[in-house]
Amino acid sequence: QQQQQQQQVPPLLSRDDDGNYEVDRSAIENFLRPPPEELPEDIEMPIWDHLEELRERVLVALLAAGVAIGGCFAFSKELVLFLEAPVADAGVRFLQLSPGEFFFTTFKVAGYSGLLLAAPTVLYEVIAYVVPGLTKAERKFLAPVVFGSSILFYIGLLFSYEILTPAALNFFVSYAEGAVESLWSIDQYFEFVLVLMLSTGLSFQVPIIQIMLGQLGIVNSTQMFSLWRYVVVGSTVAAAVLTPSTDPFTQALLAIPLVGLYMGGASVVKFIEQSKAKTQTA
Repeated sequence: QQQQQQQQVPPLLSRDDDGNYEVDRSAIENFLRPPPEELPEDIEMPIWDHLEELRERVLVALLAAGVAIGGCFAFSKELVLFLEAPVADAGVRFLQLSPGEFFFTTFKVAGYSGLLLAAPTVLYEVIAYVVPGLTKAERKFLAPVVFGSSILFYIGLLFSYEILTPAALNFFVSYAEGAVESLWSIDQYFEFVLVLMLSTGLSFQVPIIQIMLGQLGIVNSTQMFSLWRYVVVGSTVAAAVLTPSTDPFTQALLAIPLVGLYMGGASVVKFIEQSKAKTQTA
């Protein structure tokens, strides 16, 4: 009889401890329309005040980016020498193949470097604008995610500069040794290096995405671990797309850390799940 009563319960309803029906809210629905008790107690603002605040924060972010880019342009030649360091001892010579190529290349280097320096300020302005609209649980969850995302991004840049970029460039130099002299276009070289570094930094955000999906209840750690075969294939494909080179050695250097980051992210999600289970049973 109890099984018959449970079968008669509509799929979107469930029974509470008192036997009353209650709506069974999914994780996605909780995220889009959180319950009233989870909403913050801040004072509501009219739409025009929100737009004014948005305008001010966008101006501050643009000002910070402009100042950072201008400062980096003042030291653009030093930045160029810094980015040439991975192949400085490989006998590579850089050429300016068209009038003004080096001048516009310094603009590109200063732009990327300035955006990286201004990223903390821009991120702060975005967070400060978004935080009032988050629930209490999301506010507690936001700080670790932002901090971890920033750390992983800069670790990805460091990994690319110290390991991935030198390995890829030295591979090209050694492959051409004895056949052709390495005379590289300065613009194409920096396009290769900057794209590789930024794509590596972005790809290191995989654990953050996993933690967010786990916190929202969309995917659990068991499901993440069960997909490891697809992750290996997906990491190989992602490495082939993200790296501007076509050699398998460079792609493997990025694919292997991606698999490690995914397994690490799944382990963190499992640890969070176990911590929540202990807290609920305590």
